[in-house]
Amino acid sequence: MSFKFDQIHVWSCEVADQAGGVAAKLAFLAQAGANLEYVYTKRMPERPGAGILYVAPVTGPAQVRAARQAGMSETHSPVVRRIEGDNQAGLVHRLTQQWAIAGISFQSLTMAVVAEKFVGYAAFDTVGDANRAAQILADLGAG
Repeated sequence: MSFKFDQIHVWSCEVADQAGGVAAKLAFLAQAGANLEYVYTKRMPERPGAGILYVAPVTGPAQVRAARQAGMSETHSPVVRRIEGDNQAGLVHRLTQQWAIAGISFQSLTMAVVAEKFVGYAAFDTVGDANRAAQILADLGAG
């Protein structure tokens, strides 16, 4: 069983929580030729009518300019990692259980399976938590 655990550089901005709010922001990146692999949105319950948008990757000068024009900036919180590897029944349970035993709390986890492979994104509070989570994933892959 093999895994890949990569850091991704996430850009984010506030969006209007209404139809077209996210599409309006993404239009800037689409026009700059961005091929986004990670798009995550959520409402901000403490701010009715607002949401937040996270995207990655933003690469090259044209895409960086487009992201800034959309009101985005690179963010370091949460710390997001891309997880990819061979799928196996019960894998997510074993992984999250080991993270729990290690005292690692994560903000979000999204995983999907296509054929025999999975890809996912995990958001952590700190770089230290993300690094410890990566080591646990490596240990699971070796075991």
